[in-house]
Amino acid sequence: MKEPPAVTHESHGDFAEFAAAAWPRLVRTAHMLTGDFHEAEDLVQTTLAKVYARWRRIPRDDADVYVRRALINNNLSRIRKKRVAHLLMPFLPETEHRAHSGHAEAVEHRTTLAQALVTLPARQRAVMVLRYFDDLSDSDIATVLDCSLGTVKTHARRGLAALRAHPAFATDPSTSGASR
Repeated sequence: MKEPPAVTHESHGDFAEFAAAAWPRLVRTAHMLTGDFHEAEDLVQTTLAKVYARWRRIPRDDADVYVRRALINNNLSRIRKKRVAHLLMPFLPETEHRAHSGHAEAVEHRTTLAQALVTLPARQRAVMVLRYFDDLSDSDIATVLDCSLGTVKTHARRGLAALRAHPAFATDPSTSGASR
């Protein structure tokens, strides 16, 4: 049985630099996928640990796509394993005690959006997050999710329809007619 190649200090440094630069973006994406900041950090840590084991074999030009795909796949695995319904609070406790300023309204809107995203099936949620939060094109999303362009468009259409029909947005006049 062959032993895996030893990790050099050079590849370790490359990975550390990549991980440090990608961490905030990956956590933001994972947070939108999971609906929970702590689970998002755990998901990113798990993903980066798995990627580190293969880092020497990943072409640097494809590293970003590879890590996004691994993040999405790890999230799908997490969902399959967990199969436990998340009970999200209808509001963040701290926003109820604050004065309703622009910041509080923005936080409340992001919370509502996160709650609505959690109700989508995992693949639709992944397409919504990659398209509107990571600003990827449909072809880039197809590459990350390893699916056809038509599948991405179908998930996007269905995801938008579900979000528009979500009760939190059905009565919100600021979102009517918005494409995001």
